[in-house]
Amino acid sequence: MFAVSHFILALARLLELVLWAYVYIIIARAVISWVSPDPFNPIVRFLYRVTEPVLRPIRRRLPTFQMGLDLSPMIVILAIYFLLSFLVESLRDLAVSLR
Repeated sequence: MFAVSHFILALARLLELVLWAYVYIIIARAVISWVSPDPFNPIVRFLYRVTEPVLRPIRRRLPTFQMGLDLSPMIVILAIYFLLSFLVESLRDLAVSLR
């Protein structure tokens, strides 16, 4: 049972790391969108390829604003904060209870 709790704790830590990395990727994508980036730059292509499948469905469901403000990155970041607060902490609590 001790090994299971360590596995769940390691899974929680890995999930937390991946979620935080994705937050930073989304922030980088938002910052890059303020300038006109070179679409052939490998970093720009990576950022768009990684974030667009998550941002596009949210962007389609959001009402469009006259000023062209895209709130989809903020909504995704808030959802990630929820997952960090709920899912990761629940996994940690489960790991501690199994000890």
